[in-house]
Amino acid sequence: MRIMGLDYGAATVGVAVSDELLLTAQGIETIRREQELQLRKTYRRIEELVKEYEVDRIVVGLPKHLNNSIGERAKKAEEFAEALERRTGLPVEMQDERLTTVEAHRILNAGGAGLEKKKEVVDKLAAVLILQSYLDRMNFENGKEV
Repeated sequence: MRIMGLDYGAATVGVAVSDELLLTAQGIETIRREQELQLRKTYRRIEELVKEYEVDRIVVGLPKHLNNSIGERAKKAEEFAEALERRTGLPVEMQDERLTTVEAHRILNAGGAGLEKKKEVVDKLAAVLILQSYLDRMNFENGKEV
């Protein structure tokens, strides 16, 4: 069993998967598209990765506002998650992702990554942070030490 984490954005989707013990998240790739609403290839690539990594649950980041309200980006992420659930037949859950992209940039800056490298990996790293947060919460709620 593995869980996939997704950071859904206007032009990209960062992808991460858990290890089989559901303890750690690893970045896989960033799926890019030309236009925001052209999602057919994005869904197809996610379906390929679901099969390749034997994923049985998906977690999509929910970009809430800092005051906990739901804005336009969060609504689009929810719509994406609903469509993904229909297409894959897998349960899709939402995970609060406030500040994950900010944290991803902070990590990359601390590591000395240049602008091009940041553009290349920031969404994948944000997906790792979303999934790791979900795994930590799930393991805490199940009484597992992490």
